[in-house]
Amino acid sequence: MTKRIPTRDEAFSLLKEFDSNESLIKHALAVEGVMRFSARKHGEDEEKWGIIGLIHDLDYEKFPDEHCVKTGEILREREWPEEYTRAVVSHGWGICVDVEPRSLLERTLYAVDELTGLVTACALVRPSKSVMDLTPKSVRKKWNVKGFAAGADRAVIERGAAMLCIDINELISDVIVGMREVAPKIGLG
Repeated sequence: MTKRIPTRDEAFSLLKEFDSNESLIKHALAVEGVMRFSARKHGEDEEKWGIIGLIHDLDYEKFPDEHCVKTGEILREREWPEEYTRAVVSHGWGICVDVEPRSLLERTLYAVDELTGLVTACALVRPSKSVMDLTPKSVRKKWNVKGFAAGADRAVIERGAAMLCIDINELISDVIVGMREVAPKIGLG
């Protein structure tokens, strides 16, 4: 039996059902934007990748101690396709779950999730407070600054880039470009 594919509107409603924190919603929108950009870059299904990016942290506000695991339960209860559920759960690999990212979609989500936080922090310390004039070089300058965007685990980002077989600078550039596409929605225009 084929499960019905959720729409973007349904995914956003689900996100809002579990997350009310503006920062978490902006993060979800940023990851959605980057996933959509990445899907186009690789000739993949932009809608699917975007929806998965949008709901990837669905459980984080209400169930932080069950992160990823609880989202898997929620999506299965609502009969979401297993491919969507597995992708979302796998982004917590090595952090809170043991589901390793395997597909290009899963590896991309794993790689870009933490990096969107770092890019956001880099944009917010600029005079423009925008990703529109942010460069990969600016992000790299902050990469080794202890305490700067401390929640953005650089080791996870590096593992993600390695899983995608791309240079970290290319990954940073892709994340910036993807975030520029949604900059007004995430307050970084």
